[in-house]
Amino acid sequence: MKSLPYFCRGEVVRGFGRGSKELGIPTANFPVSVVDHLPADIGTGIYYGWACVGTGDVFKMVMSIGWNPYYKNTKKSMETHVIHTFNEDFYGEILNVVMVGYIRPERSYDSLEALIAAINNDIEEAKLMLELPEHLKLKEDNFFTSVTSLSSAPPPTTASTSQTIMNGH
Repeated sequence: MKSLPYFCRGEVVRGFGRGSKELGIPTANFPVSVVDHLPADIGTGIYYGWACVGTGDVFKMVMSIGWNPYYKNTKKSMETHVIHTFNEDFYGEILNVVMVGYIRPERSYDSLEALIAAINNDIEEAKLMLELPEHLKLKEDNFFTSVTSLSSAPPPTTASTSQTIMNGH
């Protein structure tokens, strides 16, 4: 995937309400405007990378892009699980992510338990892959330290890795 690493940011919006409640794995959802601007070569599936809320600390993350076949969604989504325990929800905050690598395609499961096990395996794989030096360096990218308001953002700019930052609109 030539578009990786891919940088994007957007406001955290309410999703389907399943991450925390049904799965025990909270997710932060991007608005449709961010999903609709993904490059063509970033297909559905599970990705790993780095994320930060607002100007906070940068943490490892896994992201599901697609229709969540287990739930038979009709709306494509980008759901990010930040591998960190937050004290409260952060709806309305800006989530900054860099997608670094691809784990697997999305698929359906025979049971909720099988889905949860797969997500936990994805989290463990992300933790390992993000320790590689070429991925670890992206945690320090100036994308995470540049404070950009979505409403006043200029056209796409360039991060230190010379990749385009997509601001979700």
